[in-house]
Amino acid sequence: MKKFLQFFIVFSLVAAVSVAVAQEKPKIVFEKVMHDFGTFKEAAGLQTTTFKFKNEGTAPLILSSVHASCGCTTPKWTRKPVQPNGTGEIKVTYNPKNRPGSFNKTVTVKSNAVNASVVLRIKGTVAQREKTLAEKYPRKIGDLRVKTNYLSFARLKQNAVETKELELINDTDKPITVGLRTVPKFLKVTIVPSTIPAKGKGTLSVTYNAKEANTFGFSSNRIYLSLNGSKDYKASIGVSATIEEDFSGLTPEQLANAPVVSFTESSFDLGEMKQGEKREHTFMMSNKGKSDLIIRRVRTSCGCTAVAPAKKVIAAGETAPLKVTFNSRGKHGRQSKSITVITNDPKNSTTVLRITSNVIVPAK
Repeated sequence: MKKFLQFFIVFSLVAAVSVAVAQEKPKIVFEKVMHDFGTFKEAAGLQTTTFKFKNEGTAPLILSSVHASCGCTTPKWTRKPVQPNGTGEIKVTYNPKNRPGSFNKTVTVKSNAVNASVVLRIKGTVAQREKTLAEKYPRKIGDLRVKTNYLSFARLKQNAVETKELELINDTDKPITVGLRTVPKFLKVTIVPSTIPAKGKGTLSVTYNAKEANTFGFSSNRIYLSLNGSKDYKASIGVSATIEEDFSGLTPEQLANAPVVSFTESSFDLGEMKQGEKREHTFMMSNKGKSDLIIRRVRTSCGCTAVAPAKKVIAAGETAPLKVTFNSRGKHGRQSKSITVITNDPKNSTTVLRITSNVIVPAK
């Protein structure tokens, strides 16, 4: 009995010590866990709030990590251990630059406290600032500012006529007279006013006549301007369009008797080549329709690739070769070049063929 009593006393003491040790834990308590910045202007810059906390535990509090949910949010916190009944703080800064609109961000605080993970939250709304003139019109043509120096007419039917406009902004203290140096014949260009006053605005209008362009597929051109008589070639505007044949007027009978283009293969690997070497491959092109197949245009993705169709008109049931020559001069490594063939096949007017190779540069 005496031994049992001794054992019981020792066990009780150990248990009591264990409980006491277990109770020796810090506890982090924040005055607030959410802050609303409200609505503020982007120009107001960085916004900062402070989350204050107290260690209401019985052991020193150590913050092991404070992690924000976004790079736009930066926390700074008390690094030293916070003693029981001691206080600390976490400053959270939000950067609104280029971030208009509402935001809701979190900061996760991890520590050795009994409540080991606490999530703080900030929110608000950034009022978008007024953009500068340079931001509204980021491109420059000489001393003029524009939103873009490239007009894309996208897809145009062969008889289409379409107009696009471009604002010309004179941000200088002197008037600028805008003239035309070189304009493709199928484009009609007007500039109003021809002399744009200081701090003024003008409009350049471009009308694209697809019929007069007399081509098919992708077409890219430039309009060269003269600014106050200057002949700087950089003062230009790019214009592009993809012109498609209009098959919308074909009757069901005409569609049934239309040409049908077919290739035995759509790609070919020329294999390994030494730099400067030329290689050829012939694609076989067939007309499986009931009327003449007309090659409207053949376009390559690189000047290093030459194409020589044996015929421009392929009769029904006929097959003709399309020879492609690749020149590897100046090339190195893996090469992939495309050949776009445009025909009068109403169901498949554009076919893209591809040749590939691996160009080896000889060791010196």
